Amino acid sequence: MAAVNQLAALPDEHWPGGKTVFANLDGDTAMAFLERYPTPAAASKLTAGQLEAWCKCHGYSSKESGSVLFERLHAAPKAASRPCEAVVEQLVHVQVQLVQRTRTTIRTLDQAIRKTSEPHPYTPLFATMPRIGQVIGEIGPILERARTRQHLIAEAGVIPVTHASGKSRTVAFRLAANRKARVAPPPFSDNSRHGSDWAAKIYNDARALTKRHPHAIRILARAWLRMMWACCRDGAPGTHQANNKINTTAKPPSTT
Repeated sequence: MAAVNQLAALPDEHWPGGKTVFANLDGDTAMAFLERYPTPAAASKLTAGQLEAWCKCHGYSSKESGSVLFERLHAAPKAASRPCEAVVEQLVHVQVQLVQRTRTTIRTLDQAIRKTSEPHPYTPLFATMPRIGQVIGEIGPILERARTRQHLIAEAGVIPVTHASGKSRTVAFRLAANRKARVAPPPFSDNSRHGSDWAAKIYNDARALTKRHPHAIRILARAWLRMMWACCRDGAPGTHQANNKINTTAKPPSTT
């Protein structure tokens, strides 16, 4: 998210410690911390005990103690730039509010998509898949007419085209695809790897094979589409187990 990247750039330049306390800068706790302590001066009198009490008050669920967070805060390098504290405070507050409003809008849209997709016949089959509403709307009609899973994947535009002639072989971007359906699987797949170990492993395995991020996301998107094809073919939903793996008859994803 561009707004989060812009927010991250502010502590990088003016207060690196404010960015290192929590793992996810766009999390609720990190947002509240930056809003309360937007500058080094604002946190100058903060103690480890006070930081731990503040975290408990804001529902921080990590097992890290206040002393660990406090040490991380003060172990960060000093800011290279130190403009007026009031200016930095105002910049951080404005950017935090922008991120919070954006996240609220995303949650509202997610709820609207879920509500709209509830009557769809494929919803029970895909209920365990994260943020599946937009994908159902765009991929559902293709699922109904696709004869094979490769047909589904090709029309969704997440598989390349191979041109071979004699000793020559090239792999190119697929232009012949459903343009509306093409935009749905990649962001869905990118989000899914943050909430599913199964999806994260596919992505990380692709990255370990030196695949670039967009390529790895397309590999993951093909895995999800194979999953959807298997669910529709068998008439049974995929199920998450305790380890977040999904039971499906779909074959393992290709890494091409």
